[in-house]
Amino acid sequence: MHAEVRIHPGPAGALLYEVPLGPEALPAVAARDLIGAWEAARAAAERERWGEARAVLFRRAGGEATELVIADADARCWAAAVDQTVGLDSLYGLALCFRLLGLIELLATAPWARGLFDVAPEGTTLHPALLAAAARAPLAADGRFDQAGIRRALATRLTGSVR
Repeated sequence: MHAEVRIHPGPAGALLYEVPLGPEALPAVAARDLIGAWEAARAAAERERWGEARAVLFRRAGGEATELVIADADARCWAAAVDQTVGLDSLYGLALCFRLLGLIELLATAPWARGLFDVAPEGTTLHPALLAAAARAPLAADGRFDQAGIRRALATRLTGSVR
């Protein structure tokens, strides 16, 4: 994918990223890059580097558009960490950012995932299968994970069979 990400000042001082495709077309990422983004985000939060608000305007070929705003202080921090380490000026960087945000949301909201990670003062441990699923699972049109799809992928990976 060689689509160009255009970046310019947006409304209310936020950076605006214009992307010529939908979030569902963002590429998979390497699991090692996702864990690297996690570590960078954790370090940025510890240093209280909250980052700036960002808006991502996804424009599909048919003219349909989806705008996703990263305004929450924590999400701004995580997006800024990805921007500092990989850059949000590429489809890969945006994919990494949205997958990181999706993984954090999944850990916070999916009770079935609780046995696949451990949060401790010295850091978070993620099960390799969960990390791999988050790195590869497609994003939905709203930029989030289909949690049921990730759960099915994990069931297959963890048991070696399809359920």
